[in-house]
Amino acid sequence: MAFDIRNEIEKLKKEKNAVILAHNYQVKEVQEIADFVGDSFELAKIGKEADAEIIVFCGVRFMAESAAILSPEKKVLLPVEDAGCPLADTIKAEDVKALKKSYPRIPVVTYINSSVEVKAESDYCCTSSNAVDVVNSIDSDKVIFIPDSNLGSFVQEHTNKKLILWDGHCTVHHRVNVEDILRIKAIYDNSFVICHPECRPEVVEACDIACSTSKMIEEAKKTDKKTVILVTEEGMRHRIQKEVKDKLIVIASPKLMCVNMKKTKLQHVYEALALEQTEVKVSEEIREKALIPLKRMLQIGKRQKQFIGA
Repeated sequence: MAFDIRNEIEKLKKEKNAVILAHNYQVKEVQEIADFVGDSFELAKIGKEADAEIIVFCGVRFMAESAAILSPEKKVLLPVEDAGCPLADTIKAEDVKALKKSYPRIPVVTYINSSVEVKAESDYCCTSSNAVDVVNSIDSDKVIFIPDSNLGSFVQEHTNKKLILWDGHCTVHHRVNVEDILRIKAIYDNSFVICHPECRPEVVEACDIACSTSKMIEEAKKTDKKTVILVTEEGMRHRIQKEVKDKLIVIASPKLMCVNMKKTKLQHVYEALALEQTEVKVSEEIREKALIPLKRMLQIGKRQKQFIGA
């Protein structure tokens, strides 16, 4: 009988009481085998709530670390050990300590796309969907915002606070320029263009809306335009096209492909389950420190929901 890797993954998942989480930017086959597909922190929260002993996180290292922070009692597996994030790699814990020394008493807001060690040195965490709300909720005229300077510039446009930015960026989103946007809009002239706020400020300006990957689905459904152009990693097209079948979903440029996100294949998922590799471990000391800014972020979200009655 032929070896069917999908069936074997399903069998192992049941045997080992595992849940498979896949980021929106994963290859189609991995998205299809996953129990849940979403953005990094959304998935980490799902992993925490899941009735599972093992979390297989198909993404990059910082995402698996976030799951390990929230679920210390579970085994968190990253199928490809060297699936990293160049943005997260632009800053280390020592850099955060140096920033705090240079700007004493100024709170540090750290984007979720960062290592557990960097989070542990931070005051607040944020995602692309709540970055503006987190910054605006802080009782300080100045805020250190790390590590993505493009997201920081986006937040600066929506706050009266002075942001001190770190010179980091997502290499994928940063590659795209205004010419790329004008070119694709000329091909699809009656289209709605959605970009990620990790894009350059001038690219954000050239698009109809900038938002998180989760909100992109909502915006694609909402628009009355029949073509939606995405200025984000190309894996998002598959996710949105599945949910928005009545529209054409187009990726703005072939530049929008993350090599690290594409490293994970079905074979890696199978091996992760079969061999229970590679486990992502976070020391309890670092985990407790990193949990503080994450909890503060979640508290801000809860307060806002109470305020608007949601």
